[in-house]
Amino acid sequence: MGTSAVGSLVLAYFVGPQIWQVAQKYNLYTLGDYLDMRYSRYFRGLIALMMAVGTLALFAGQLIGIAWILWAVAGVEKTIGIIIGAMVTTLYFAAGGLLSAAIVNILEVAVIFAGFVIAAPYALNFVGGFSGLEKLIAQNAGSAEAARYFRWDGIGLTTIIGYFLMLTPSFFISPGLIGKVYGAKDIGAVKSGTAWNAIVQFGFAFLPALLGMCAYAIFPNLSQRELALPVAMKELMPFWVSALALAAIFAAEVSTADAVLYMLATSITKDLYKTFINPHVADANLLKTSRMVSLVSGLLGVGMALLLPNIITALSIFYSLMAASLTAPLLFGLFSIRPTTTAAFASAIVGVATTIALHFGNQGKGLWILNAQSTGILASIVVMVVLMYVAPAKKPVAGRP
Repeated sequence: MGTSAVGSLVLAYFVGPQIWQVAQKYNLYTLGDYLDMRYSRYFRGLIALMMAVGTLALFAGQLIGIAWILWAVAGVEKTIGIIIGAMVTTLYFAAGGLLSAAIVNILEVAVIFAGFVIAAPYALNFVGGFSGLEKLIAQNAGSAEAARYFRWDGIGLTTIIGYFLMLTPSFFISPGLIGKVYGAKDIGAVKSGTAWNAIVQFGFAFLPALLGMCAYAIFPNLSQRELALPVAMKELMPFWVSALALAAIFAAEVSTADAVLYMLATSITKDLYKTFINPHVADANLLKTSRMVSLVSGLLGVGMALLLPNIITALSIFYSLMAASLTAPLLFGLFSIRPTTTAAFASAIVGVATTIALHFGNQGKGLWILNAQSTGILASIVVMVVLMYVAPAKKPVAGRP
């Protein structure tokens, strides 16, 4: 969440205002529209295909999260919980689109923040404050492990750098977030709305981690670690706080799920269907197609949620594909005239191929202390920078304000 907040600040003050001006100037509706104009329709199609796979995985991750909450609250079996989550998010998004997502997200962020702000002190009090938390974790894991557990770099530099390089750019290149930036009435709205989002993310970053630590202190042998937050919120606080806190987790999952459906709908209908299959489709028919895509995506998301082992795996697929393929083409293309279509293709393909090769061929390890995702992202940036200067664009390009 902390690295996501940094990415949101970059979106608020650098990428967002710049790409909003481009969208206004050229009447763009999606990130795919921008990639088409700045590079080519084929590059747009390549990114859309990769995003469709990654976004389905992300949607599946949110459905798994919803299912675990329903299991903790009402004992709902995981498969049924996944289906319920898919029905709720798919139906209201298909009915109302981006506007419904925006309105629901405002309600959700209020519930999320209130739930976690109220729940954290109750959980901490239950374990006897910070001193009690330290003692319990030392009892569970031993003093050496407990000391590592409380260090800022306890998860290791490789993981921290991996999160930073994977999640920071993801929050200023995400098609879902760029689409919401396009919807702003002016640059002031882009900056203020996105900056407030970053502030909430910074504040929110500490609360789930604190609750997770309390959960580990009380339930060190929890068989399914993805149940840590729901179980902590159910067992460590009074009923009314528990109800609000569980609603907060549910809201967090649903708010991400509708943004994911937006990305899926636009990638498939605008970036693939309209661009390559039916360029002259009327807006009314495109809307119908988008709703059908949302419903089909809901069904596919259910299938993927049943296949993927856990939430982290689902999220990593999406963020790795997006950051490795889009960071360099979007960032350099937006602020420089040098990148060519060839450079965009090369950087995206090298970034994704490096990530996949290291993930499966080197057990997820990358160069030095980097993991596979970090190495792939940096490889993409290096390829882009080299080609920008070895073979720069010969003439001015569209796609800049």
